[in-house]
Amino acid sequence: MRKLTGLTLLALLAAGPAAAASGPFFSLKNTDFVVLLGLIVFVAILIYFKVPSMIGGMLDKRADGIQSELDEARALRDEAQSLLASYERKQREVQEQADRIVAAAKEESTVAAEQARADLAVSLERRMAAAQEQIENAQSAAIKEVRDQSITVAMSVARDVIAKQMTAAQGNSLIDSAIQEVDAKLH
Repeated sequence: MRKLTGLTLLALLAAGPAAAASGPFFSLKNTDFVVLLGLIVFVAILIYFKVPSMIGGMLDKRADGIQSELDEARALRDEAQSLLASYERKQREVQEQADRIVAAAKEESTVAAEQARADLAVSLERRMAAAQEQIENAQSAAIKEVRDQSITVAMSVARDVIAKQMTAAQGNSLIDSAIQEVDAKLH
């Protein structure tokens, strides 16, 4: 601080306007000298009341405050970077999990589609077998119906033919032979 004060006084004494004033320099009539005295008194008062050290202390406090804010900002930046890295890692993990879920869903859908195809094939075979069975049943029922119808028609034609060609005596003899035949089969 004393160097700063000494340098200030030296600079004031060497100033050009002080040398340009008229008359003797060390006279109270010389305004430059009066201004120089006022400045020296002002600087002396500042030094007496330790203003430069107070300003220095305030600047040191301000520098310490700025340094602490910088340290805090660095700490916050480091914390933010670690949080960012953590979130990026979590995002990668979630993305990998989502990819695994999608792959599993695709695989499950493929398996389900294959199972559905197999079930459909089995169902179609079952329905084809049931349809084939229904066709066979309908065919056998139709054949039976045709047989029954043809037997009915044949019996009615035979009855008509027999009724037209047979006499009462022949009918009685046929009835008697049928009774004997039934009696022989029952005993």
